[in-house]
Amino acid sequence: MHLQLLDWIIVAASLLICFVPALFFGKRAGKNTSEFFASGRSVPWWLAGLSMVATTFSSDTPNLVTDIVRQKGVAGNWVWWAFVLTGVATVFFYARLWRRSGVMTDLEFYELRYSGKAAGFVRGFRSVYLGFFFNIMIMATVNLAACKIAAILFGLDRWQTLLAVGLLNVVFATHSGLWGVLVIDMIQFFIKMTAVIAAAYFALQLPQVGGLSGMVEKLSNLKGPGGLNYLNVLPDFTNTWDIALAVFIMPIAVQWWAVWYPGAEPGGGSYIAQRMLASKSEKDSLGAVLFFNVAHYVLRPWPWILVGLTSIIVYPQLSDIQHAFPNLDPKLLGHDIAYPAMLKFLPVGFIGLMVGGLIAANSSTILTHLNWGASYLVHDFYRRFIKKDGTEKHYVLMGRYATVLLFVSASVLVFFLDSAYDAFQIILQIGAGTGLLYLLRWFWWRITAWCEVAAMVSSFFISVLLLILAKNGIHFSSHIALIITIIVTTVSWVTTAFWGPQNDKQTLIDFYKKVHPFGPGWKKIRQESGVSDEEINSRTENIPLSLLGWFAGCTVIWSALFTVGNFLYGRMNYAYILLAVFIVSGIVLIKVVNRLWSGGRTA
Repeated sequence: MHLQLLDWIIVAASLLICFVPALFFGKRAGKNTSEFFASGRSVPWWLAGLSMVATTFSSDTPNLVTDIVRQKGVAGNWVWWAFVLTGVATVFFYARLWRRSGVMTDLEFYELRYSGKAAGFVRGFRSVYLGFFFNIMIMATVNLAACKIAAILFGLDRWQTLLAVGLLNVVFATHSGLWGVLVIDMIQFFIKMTAVIAAAYFALQLPQVGGLSGMVEKLSNLKGPGGLNYLNVLPDFTNTWDIALAVFIMPIAVQWWAVWYPGAEPGGGSYIAQRMLASKSEKDSLGAVLFFNVAHYVLRPWPWILVGLTSIIVYPQLSDIQHAFPNLDPKLLGHDIAYPAMLKFLPVGFIGLMVGGLIAANSSTILTHLNWGASYLVHDFYRRFIKKDGTEKHYVLMGRYATVLLFVSASVLVFFLDSAYDAFQIILQIGAGTGLLYLLRWFWWRITAWCEVAAMVSSFFISVLLLILAKNGIHFSSHIALIITIIVTTVSWVTTAFWGPQNDKQTLIDFYKKVHPFGPGWKKIRQESGVSDEEINSRTENIPLSLLGWFAGCTVIWSALFTVGNFLYGRMNYAYILLAVFIVSGIVLIKVVNRLWSGGRTA
């Protein structure tokens, strides 16, 4: 694929618009670690929310969705749509708790909530485990997608792509800190959305597709493996029960609360927690997460899905992609590469916009993960355990060194991965079973740091054991492996909660006074805290109203998502019914949020 002069001008303009504003934040970011990693805790809700959306809109996401659509149909996306339950729960039950904690990173929470050497151990261990090993896995999948896209568009080798994106991202991540990341994210989001909508529009205009009606007609008559209907937003429980179980029943019933996944952590965490902690108030924290979930699940998916569906018509088999791009490295060939393969049909000008959008998609995610990972390595490991008496300038410098280390390590890992979907499944499996612990640690005083150790060790051990068994011919389906991991992990940490070492009572009392967690799980500590009934009543959460908000929020997001889909399919009766559901649930959601944001009893 050859870019014309107009395309290059648009690419250059996109990069200048995105990155030049971030240059002005270098001096501010260098003042101290609070500015470098948490933007001085003064971020408004709309900027924090846009940044969350832009971060999760990475260069591997369109490829991942295309892979899912081609192999499991539109309904296969329930594997991540189910995380709506997690995200909206964070809005109504956890966002304000995080903001009240006052920590700089979510790992600092451990020594606020737990006591003893175990608290420090968990903080240190997870700072390296998540900030380095887990983090470079995620960045590697993002950069793998960039390599596949660059191989299709320009015929670049992996090392050439990594060098280009590395120079861009590392320079800006080390220079501008979180403020620069937030500003870049805000601008990139609009460029990326314009680009992917354009890609979907031109894919539908192809003669072999024949517009929306032509696509629907062709795919209605084209069945996938096991009679799969590619267009259905719900799986077929009769003909494709195994797919329905894996992509719908398990995610809705189990996965959303049981699995830790970056960006959709039960109870909030990673860069989502970073944005909540950087928000200037509890209200801004709540508003940011609510905006993120609506934009994440409603605004973005359908342009990707449409390109994935049209790719089934244009490239029915992987061999068709290889034939269209004969110089493509066979190691990069997979269903996920169908998305960049469809970009060859973009007209002059729009190719440049898409390239600029894809660079933006890569940068917004990589920049966030570099800053987030560096905050763990410096604030939660180096500053806590290695050098406790350094100056703020010294810790900012170490943050910049950590940023470079993270990108180089992630780049090396790129050469060992084949597809974004495989990495997605690995991350889900390793994080299986720990989610319930992260939900309940705010609401049950018995949970200790040793519970977290037991959960992490058992989850990792079972994941490795299942991998070894698979290598020796003993295979378990993904949902069975997930259930096994969840059961073993949950039994391990619950047993530890009752029979393992307990938290220091004063630590629990101090945590309660600072954060005011609610519910019966803190009754014992509440009675011993000496907090007056008046103060308890003034900070107690309106649990029924929060539950209503959770239900209404999930309904708003899913009904809006499927309203759009049915309008695109031309199924107007379903679309209007879902639109009515969206309007009613939206009114309820607005009333709940206004009540919760008003004075008096809050949530």
